[in-house]
Amino acid sequence: MKTTEFDLISRFFAPLAESEPGAFGLTDDAASISIKEGRLIVTTDALVSGVHFPEQTPAHLIAEKLLCVNLSDLASMGAAPRAYVLSAALPGFVDDNWLESFSKSLASVQKTHGMVLIGGDTVATPGPLTLSVCMLGEVDEGKVIKRSGACPGDQIFVSGTIGDAALGLLSLHGGLAGLEPAMREELEDRYHRPRPRIDLGLRLFGLANAAVDVSDGLVADLAHLCESSSAAATLQAAKTPLSPPAQAALKANPELLTAVLTGGDDYELLFTAPRESAQALSRLALELKLPLTAIGSITESAEEKGEVRVVDENGSEISLPNKGYRHFG
Repeated sequence: MKTTEFDLISRFFAPLAESEPGAFGLTDDAASISIKEGRLIVTTDALVSGVHFPEQTPAHLIAEKLLCVNLSDLASMGAAPRAYVLSAALPGFVDDNWLESFSKSLASVQKTHGMVLIGGDTVATPGPLTLSVCMLGEVDEGKVIKRSGACPGDQIFVSGTIGDAALGLLSLHGGLAGLEPAMREELEDRYHRPRPRIDLGLRLFGLANAAVDVSDGLVADLAHLCESSSAAATLQAAKTPLSPPAQAALKANPELLTAVLTGGDDYELLFTAPRESAQALSRLALELKLPLTAIGSITESAEEKGEVRVVDENGSEISLPNKGYRHFG
C-alpha cells in the first residue's frame, strides 16, 4: 500500500509534537498553545533546494539549517523559542530514509533549544524541495529588541566570526583549493550548520539599542538596521572578526574580503550599544564564551539614511561591488 500524507505525518512528525498537548498529535486542523504574559514573536523563513543549499546536501543538515535560521531571527529580538510550524513540499527522491534523518535532526535541534513542533503541511511536488518554518518565541513585555533603536555614537558589535559561511559555500563549489582540507571542512560546516545566538539575544536587553541577525551579509544587514533607525554607519573592515580558516583564505587571496563582508549566511548577531555598555558586554562575552567585537559606529545622517561606509585601517573607503545577498534582482 502506498504511503499517504497522514502515514508520513504520523511516523516522522507527530513524535516531534508529543510534548505539547495543544498540538493534538498533529491530527487536528490547527494547534492551540498558551503563552505567558508578554509578547509573542513570530518569524518565518523558507529554504529552497539549489537556492539556499546545494541540491546534494544531506537531509540532517537541511533540517538543522531550516530551524537554526529561524532561531537566529528570534535571537536578534531577544526572544526565547517556544514552538514552530513546518510546511514541506517534497519531491519524488524523498524516501523514508531521508525523512528519518530529517526528523531526527529536527528532534535534536528542538531538544537543544526547548521548543516543539505544533503543526504544518506536507505536500508532494515535482520539485525543487521547498521547506518553510513559522517559528514562535516569547519575550517579556517591553523587552523586544528591534532594528530601529540605533543611536548616533553607538558602537557596532558583532558576535562570533564573520565570513565563514560565505567562504564555506565557495569551498563547496570548488573554490579555496589551496586551503588545508581541515580548514575547508570547518568553513563548510559553518555554512551548513548556523549557530543561532539565543543565549546572547536573551541577555542583550538593557545593553543593546538595536539588533539584527547577519543573514544577507554584514554590510547589507547593517544597512537594514541603519535604514530602520534613520541613521548611517562606519564599519572598520580590519576589525571584522575572522576565524583561523578565514584568515588563511584571505592571506592567500585578499580579494575574498568582499565575500567576507557581503556573503551572508553567518547568522551571527549584529547590534549597536552605547559606549557605557562596553564593560558589561566584555563581561557577557567571557560568561558566554562568545567573542563580541566592536567593528564600527553609528553616525547621524538624515541625508544618508541607511548608508554604510566601509573603511580600511587607514580610514580610506573600500568600494564594494555589492552590499549583500538580494532575493530579487
